[in-house]
Amino acid sequence: MSEERFDLMRRILAAPSPIGLEASMTRGVLEPHLRSLMPKSWAIHSFRGNAGIVLDTAPDRDDAFSVMVIGHADKIRMQVRSIGDDGKIWVNSDSMLPTTLIGHKVKLFSEDPDQPGSWRVLRGGTIEALGAIHFADPKLRTGDQGIKTEMIYLELHIHGEKKKEQIEALGIRPGDPILYDREIEHGFSPNTFSGAYLDNGLGCFVTAEIARLVAESGGLNNVRFLGAIATHEEIGRFGSRVLAEQFRPDVTIAVDVAHDFVAAPGIADRRYEPVEMGKGYTLTHGAVTSAALNSMIAQVSGDHEIPVQHELAGRDTGTDAMAAVLAAIDSASASIGFPIRNMHTISESGHTGDVDAAIYALFEMLRHMDGMNDGSGIKAADLRDSHPRLDQSAALAHRPAPANNDENGENG
Repeated sequence: MSEERFDLMRRILAAPSPIGLEASMTRGVLEPHLRSLMPKSWAIHSFRGNAGIVLDTAPDRDDAFSVMVIGHADKIRMQVRSIGDDGKIWVNSDSMLPTTLIGHKVKLFSEDPDQPGSWRVLRGGTIEALGAIHFADPKLRTGDQGIKTEMIYLELHIHGEKKKEQIEALGIRPGDPILYDREIEHGFSPNTFSGAYLDNGLGCFVTAEIARLVAESGGLNNVRFLGAIATHEEIGRFGSRVLAEQFRPDVTIAVDVAHDFVAAPGIADRRYEPVEMGKGYTLTHGAVTSAALNSMIAQVSGDHEIPVQHELAGRDTGTDAMAAVLAAIDSASASIGFPIRNMHTISESGHTGDVDAAIYALFEMLRHMDGMNDGSGIKAADLRDSHPRLDQSAALAHRPAPANNDENGENG
């Protein structure tokens, strides 16, 4: 990945966009970038009730076969719960393990009580829970007991008289969002990177890069690409289901992070699928994903030698791939991801090759769809008539394992 593209990824991930306040990423970073690369015939849609955006390559062709690719801009955040008399700002840790928060620098965003609609940012504080090991319960010191969410607070180093009043004078109030203060940077191993909020600025980056490739290739003749940046994913996929209802796409594809199960510590006995960082993008099977669409994506990836890993989902994909069914829309769905480590921490880490694999797999899939049916493009009927018929399955008999060649070229 070039440094120019890495810098775009960094800027997208760095945009302060906690749940419900995503406009800094959608309208502040992504919209100007997309407008700089898109032809005049394309459009960007915005919405009243959320800060999501949708790039539309064929706004005047409602009849065209449409593919919506969704990244989500919202970040998990901490929130102010209350202010103590001792000047501590007690914090709701939301979807983060309390133990992983301790000692990290954060940014607190607060609306100006004197100018509603105007926001300020406070930096320099850290998240704490114990104060010092000397004050910790003996079970905490030995690791027999963990840090609880109600122990978490923001330390602003307030001292002197009326500590609580000093905090309140800043206009800080319950509900104010708090984000990690760390941008991504290159990792130690080749093609790796680490930092906060890969979940899910990476999905937004992939969506934007697909738009760039489509624009640079001259566009699509038969397929309407809808590059969606959704909101409110982390609290129930509430933003993407609105976008799906608005556009009613024929195909809905979520792009989100996945877990590197191979590197995850202490879970070997759970027998998770062997998905790992650096071996390609992930394709989810199960839940509401379309088997026919998955087969098409896998076939296109194979044709272009794009590495893909397979993972499973039960009742729910856990991603915006659920958007259409949650909005009661008939749409073939898929869930694409990239394995990362340390999800929902300040040190999430990933591999640029996996991100690139997701970008090019979806771009080549769009081109494949555009050229189907002798160049007239994919039709909705192609999906209606492509559901696998397991009653027509061919018999599968035992096969010997393929021979392996040793270093001397002899069969092992």
